Amino acid sequence: MAQIHLRALRHSYRARPRDEVMADWALRELNLDWRNGGAYALLGPSGCGKSTLLNIVSGLLRPTHGQVLFDERDVTGLEPGERNIAQVFQFPVVYDTMTVADNLAFPLRNRGLPEPQVRSRVREIAALLDLEATLDQRAAGLTADGKQKISLGRGLVRADVAAILFDEPLTVIDPHLKWRLRSKLKELHQRLGVTMIYVTHDQTEALTFADQVVVMDNGQVVQAGTPVELFERPRHTFVGHFIGSPGMNLLPCEIDAAGVARFDGHAVPTAVADASAARGKLTQIGVRPEHLRFARAGETGLPVAIERTSDLGRVTVVDARHGEQLIKVLVAEAGHLPSRDASLVFDMRHTQVYADGWIVE
Repeated sequence: MAQIHLRALRHSYRARPRDEVMADWALRELNLDWRNGGAYALLGPSGCGKSTLLNIVSGLLRPTHGQVLFDERDVTGLEPGERNIAQVFQFPVVYDTMTVADNLAFPLRNRGLPEPQVRSRVREIAALLDLEATLDQRAAGLTADGKQKISLGRGLVRADVAAILFDEPLTVIDPHLKWRLRSKLKELHQRLGVTMIYVTHDQTEALTFADQVVVMDNGQVVQAGTPVELFERPRHTFVGHFIGSPGMNLLPCEIDAAGVARFDGHAVPTAVADASAARGKLTQIGVRPEHLRFARAGETGLPVAIERTSDLGRVTVVDARHGEQLIKVLVAEAGHLPSRDASLVFDMRHTQVYADGWIVE
């Protein structure tokens, strides 16, 4: 296992990238520290740079600028085999002519482990991935799900690795099995304590697997934090929009002379007492649907018209409209649910002001 430090890392696939042109860079400068034994996720849309970053950590790519350190050892110029890592890719990589057991044992036998230790470890990993019944079958006869579970097992079977890297490993897995496999990976991480880095565009996978999630967009890290931090206090509007279902409501606003955020002339209470520093920038109010409620008798709030309700069982998603702005509201099963015109009350503690996309402190 290793602590992983990324220092002033940048990468371009162009021969002569220009510093001032963002489009030339697959990864813009970033610095990250991952502790020994942590579970991390790189989360973002396709093309945001997360697989590029993972391949730099593994050694499949050498960064244009910057360093990769395992503990305090500079591994930037080392090949993947010299870094002592395991990597599981998006599509299964298995030896079809081998049995499932021999596929799982292959990395251990390559390192000369005693056969009793190999068999014990193979049985342990097979049990975790529900592969026990197929250990003696050839991999060629398995479904795509089964083959990918072998790939996962080969990545997990070694106990001596510095880190295990997963590049969207559940893409080909049947949706009904995804939840179980995510739980298995989490369980295995807790048991082994090995550093794991998991690339995905699926927020559910990232938030349920990782202790810390790194959210990426357009080649840069926009926020790194725990799932609770990303949900409760998104530092960028992209994080607020990308994480959550529905995502954060973003309302255009102006900052008045007293530093108060106003949406369509209505003063909105926010977590920042004085947002005067944001004047002159593109400003927005950000509030999650969970942190809005409908006003009760005698209360005042932002007037809205109810357009649609969607009953999801424990919660109802309400589409409310104020002028041209659609606002999503989540109402708990026993919550107040108006039928037509209503007023919205904002939870001040969880209502943020953003300037040019970034949170105003």
